[in-house]
Amino acid sequence: MRLLKLKIYPVIAAVLLLNLVAACSNQSLQDYAKTTPNLKLETFFNGELIAYGMVFDRSGKMTRRFEVELLAKWQGNQGEIKEWFEFDDGEKSTRIWQLEKLSENKYKGTANDVVGVAYGETKGSALYWSYDLLINYDGSEYQVRLDDWMYLMDEKRLLNRTEIVKFGIKLGEVILYIEQK
Repeated sequence: MRLLKLKIYPVIAAVLLLNLVAACSNQSLQDYAKTTPNLKLETFFNGELIAYGMVFDRSGKMTRRFEVELLAKWQGNQGEIKEWFEFDDGEKSTRIWQLEKLSENKYKGTANDVVGVAYGETKGSALYWSYDLLINYDGSEYQVRLDDWMYLMDEKRLLNRTEIVKFGIKLGEVILYIEQK
């Protein structure tokens, strides 16, 4: 009987692990290929925009709220998005994105607090890009990975959901609603 128990435990552990991996499967851009309207960064992020967001910790507790004023412009395949953040605790910050449209559905971008280059791709009404960002927390600077999904709701509104990850562990999430003025 004891030998049977010893053989069953690894099987149970393997089944639980497979279930956990299946539950963590990620969405794919291909999931949105047939959705409309089509998201083109140079069309949506053009002119004045306003955004409202919340930051959640890994348990799902909301930890901060913020507003962002955005000013975006494009010249050919080159774009710039200026973002002015104001958080509910009074903190203010600015990010300026320099974007380049690489092909019909591919983009790259840099900003003052982005480490290296952000690469993104659109399909249908969605965009996914992933990049490393420097954030300040309790007086220290940390490099985290942002897995950034944008979903165009209609021609004037977009929902942005971003997971904040460090060493493969989800630390939190940002939900952001953006609309054209």
